[in-house]
Amino acid sequence: MRIALIHALAHSVAPINEELERRWPEALRMNLLDDSLSADLARNGAGLDATMHQRFEDLSAYAERTGAQAILFTCSAFGPCIEAVAQRRPHMPVLKPNEAMVADAVEHGGRVGLIASFGPTLESMPPEFPAGTELMTRLADGALEALNRGDTAAHDALVVEAARWLAGQGCEVIALAQFSMARAQMAVHRALDMPVLTTPGSAVRMLRHRLGA
Repeated sequence: MRIALIHALAHSVAPINEELERRWPEALRMNLLDDSLSADLARNGAGLDATMHQRFEDLSAYAERTGAQAILFTCSAFGPCIEAVAQRRPHMPVLKPNEAMVADAVEHGGRVGLIASFGPTLESMPPEFPAGTELMTRLADGALEALNRGDTAAHDALVVEAARWLAGQGCEVIALAQFSMARAQMAVHRALDMPVLTTPGSAVRMLRHRLGA
């Protein structure tokens, strides 16, 4: 199976590749990175406009031309763009980065605590949860900046701090919204001793299921 992985943050590349290496090493991985996507979304104020939609379509068409049998996006703030790509490709799995984790969180039940380190994610992702889901969100403010400067310890500590706040609000499962946050999973689990879901872990399980692997 050839899987196209399309990234908008450089920090997302390693977590999904490491998860695939652990859980599905026989899958062929193709990585496409355009780290200007997130920067442009944050900077230009135009939101997910027609230009952004076309950029996602162009990346997807290229991936398909190379023989990819499935596409997994790892950029959680671009849901509508990814949905449009998927609608044009009913013949192949096209996954949003968080749809598998959303399904896992809902299956777990109880109040879900959703943490992001990129602000726009907390605008785009909550509507992806089914109506009636008891959801609380928290921005790990400064965590992405810490990761950008190579301070992984500070990143993880800020994610743990956000998780502690959510646990204090009665959340029963923690969902880390971005691929770049997966590295903090064990730190959160050690701090709280509660289920902690990551986008890479859930996405690989769903991909294997969808492709019959």
